[in-house]
Amino acid sequence: VQLQASGGGSVQAGGSLRLSCAASERSFNPCNMGWFRQAPGKEREFVAVWRWSGGRKYYADSVKGRFTISRDNVKNTVDLQMNSLKPDDTAVYYCAAGQTVLSGIYSPQNYRHWGQGTQVTVSS
Repeated sequence: VQLQASGGGSVQAGGSLRLSCAASERSFNPCNMGWFRQAPGKEREFVAVWRWSGGRKYYADSVKGRFTISRDNVKNTVDLQMNSLKPDDTAVYYCAAGQTVLSGIYSPQNYRHWGQGTQVTVSS
């Protein structure tokens, strides 16, 4: 299974970007799909996930109210709408997919499949 991420770019603080991730196989379901990010010199951190079981969405505290994750199970895509962007949001964003229990959704080690990463740069 391959994940293809797109939609990164550069924007000024307060602006918006939309990331999209497409999975190569429809048989990918059921699977949690989400986004992580990694800034230079920092560890990869959880951003948001759409959990297959129950269809619930989970967000990092730092992005709640600004980012929205959505999933299209027919197209097998997951998008991340990012509004009110801040310079601290600057990072390489990775889409990920994996099967894990609820307590494991925040750890990148629990995701088996990864996209190639897309750069998001927010200037002040």
